[in-house]
Amino acid sequence: MSFKIVKPPERDTDPVADAVLEIPGLTADKLRQIEETAVDLAKLAGAEIVQALGRSISIRYKSVDPAKVAAKAAKDSAPINLFRDPVSEVDQNVEKLIRLRLADKFPTHDILGEEINEASESTSDFLWAVDPIDGTTNFINGFPMFAASVGILYRGRPIAGAIWCSVSHVLYAGVYHACLGGDVCFDGEAMRPRLNAGIRRHLAGEPHAVADAGLPWDVRKTGSAAIECAFVAAGLLRVARFETPNIWDVAGGLALVEASGGVVHSYADRAWSPFTRFEAPAAAAGVTPVLRSWRRPIILGDAEAVALLSAQNKG
Repeated sequence: MSFKIVKPPERDTDPVADAVLEIPGLTADKLRQIEETAVDLAKLAGAEIVQALGRSISIRYKSVDPAKVAAKAAKDSAPINLFRDPVSEVDQNVEKLIRLRLADKFPTHDILGEEINEASESTSDFLWAVDPIDGTTNFINGFPMFAASVGILYRGRPIAGAIWCSVSHVLYAGVYHACLGGDVCFDGEAMRPRLNAGIRRHLAGEPHAVADAGLPWDVRKTGSAAIECAFVAAGLLRVARFETPNIWDVAGGLALVEASGGVVHSYADRAWSPFTRFEAPAAAAGVTPVLRSWRRPIILGDAEAVALLSAQNKG
């Protein structure tokens, strides 16, 4: 596959303006401002991440009880496989910076971040889903595949996204971004992926390093859902599947994939169906459903590849 970054072709109408006609209170100018802010925030996160590389940072592991770890260590000489889902001080600092910038730029919008669980009393239709570092395990180990993702939802529907990636199709870090009706861009320039007809087997992102099951691609596991979403939108991966992603893992990426002409399917009620919007899952009686609890299998890519992978993963 080869790539050429070009200016978008001249159009008689503005596709972004056409896309927002169905969204009350949203104009093309406002949506572009939202996308521009998302790009700025992704770049801010990337700069903080790069600055932290190579220095000693504090790390903790979510849902790990130190007392239980000590008790197991005293009782069992086998390796302790409890240290999963790490979070670094960089994750937390980046999210704090993003929240401050958003509070200044869009004070009425809601924010849903991975690291800071702050209940909002706002009733805004706009929600920013932020993952300050997606691929933290890669990051803390110095494995150079991680990202920072910013996704914007309108009543649960992805309308814009920006993903800073530590690697890209041009072999340096940068931001993939898009908004509803717009082009997928890399660092401000529209992308036009060109498929190489000589390639017979493309690549697919899977949550596990598994055999290809006879499908027409080779499997890759990057350790970052955000990177895989961006790579699908950019044409580096033909398709990607995620088992139980969090909303902040994929919110920005789904906007990019839609802008690229790809499709997104989610799994519910023992069937795959087209994804339309994020919705809070049902909660126990007396408990208010929250969008933070959303987790649903997702497949995204070109229509044929999504259909093939859906047929292989029927639950």
